[in-house]
Amino acid sequence: MTSTVIYEGELRTVATHLQSGSVIETDAPLDNQGRAERFSPTDLVATALGSCMMTIMGIKARDMEVDLRGTKIEIQKTMKADPRRIGGIDLTFHFPESLKLSEKQQTIFERAAHTCPVIYSIHPDIVVQIIFNWNPVAIVPA
Repeated sequence: MTSTVIYEGELRTVATHLQSGSVIETDAPLDNQGRAERFSPTDLVATALGSCMMTIMGIKARDMEVDLRGTKIEIQKTMKADPRRIGGIDLTFHFPESLKLSEKQQTIFERAAHTCPVIYSIHPDIVVQIIFNWNPVAIVPA
């Protein structure tokens, strides 16, 4: 078993990862009768995509002896109605100004990000847009 989820009432849940004991609390969003005081379940789907992509890039970075610490991903989830569902996920990667990579290395990291298991698990009707904001000043020759 991977996790447990307990309904706390008031449209809130507590999910516990059984191996580590770490906890994630959720709340329904404002536009769906909640208070939006925590991640919503659909927020977690979008956030899981960003976390997964960054994890796969981190594995590749470790293999290449590149430090990606400080990389930030801004994630925007867009909902659709009838039925209510995620319609789009936009991810914008921002890399530290100190990161100096060749165009070839950047391409390797971008391709690695596109191989994360979550992206393969997202329904094809969900529009996923990804922007990698490499610092142009930081590009070094191959």
